[in-house]
Amino acid sequence: MTKPTLNILLASPRGFCAGVDRAIQIVEVALQRYGAPVYVRHEIVHNRYVVQGLEAKGAIFVEELDEVPDGRPVVFSAHGVPKSIPAEAESRQLMYVDATCPLVSKVHREAERHHADGRQIILIGHAGHPEVVGTMGQLPAGVVLLVESEEDVRTVQVDDPLNLAFVTQTTLSVDDTVQIVAALKARFPAIAGPRKEDICYATTNRQTAVKAIAAKADAILVLGAPNSSNSMRLVEVAAKHGCTNSMLVQRATQIDWAMMDNVKTLGITAGASAPDILVQEVIEACRERYDIQIEEVVTAVENITFKLPRGLAAAE
Repeated sequence: MTKPTLNILLASPRGFCAGVDRAIQIVEVALQRYGAPVYVRHEIVHNRYVVQGLEAKGAIFVEELDEVPDGRPVVFSAHGVPKSIPAEAESRQLMYVDATCPLVSKVHREAERHHADGRQIILIGHAGHPEVVGTMGQLPAGVVLLVESEEDVRTVQVDDPLNLAFVTQTTLSVDDTVQIVAALKARFPAIAGPRKEDICYATTNRQTAVKAIAAKADAILVLGAPNSSNSMRLVEVAAKHGCTNSMLVQRATQIDWAMMDNVKTLGITAGASAPDILVQEVIEACRERYDIQIEEVVTAVENITFKLPRGLAAAE
């Protein structure tokens, strides 16, 4: 029986970014250096496939430091942690490695600089996300105010409109954030912003790539996890830019093939914490059912890498 034809538009860049690569490598090198188990506070990156792979090598994932036994190393996730976490580790004399993405650390330093200059800080981000918790936790309670929307901007109460600064979560929708920043500047004309945009290069590039395929695709699959901010934003961006039939899947086994009945062109991308092996898994699942043709749509070429923390670099 002849298979139906399916055109696949493969967004590029997609998948792992430099911060995710670095965080995973930190856990792997820590396992080589210290032996199993190595504890990791929170998912190192938001992807179950990655987490399970590291668990198989001897990593143990916990949510709080009181779950880490004395004498074992602990790694802090790529999302960043409040200052209270390393302080707690030091009080217990735990050996720890901070795998916070350098671009998240940049936001932390910006917030500290603004605070030192006497400014109250408004953080654009999603309440409860680990990155937001970590950024707010760099400074005393009440110094950082969180806004999630333009409506929040209209109602936020500040101490002094002339002494304000804003920073953002690194994994937000670029388009939505532009509107929120515009609302902040309209209400608080004196507000200071980042020297360089806080939304990271990987988030921006993946959103640009999915925009390039959205209007041409009948459906778009985003490989990623429900708790992955950058992956969820890709679904939203695809829907806003021409493909309302866009959905998140963690593995090929989650694909609703009935949804594909009238799909002639399928777009595929992956969030920054999703490995490309999951994209290839989806392509192979499509190949079993369709006569596929693949076109890679490239909007940027990434060659960024981040070094390991100084204490681990020699263990490579």
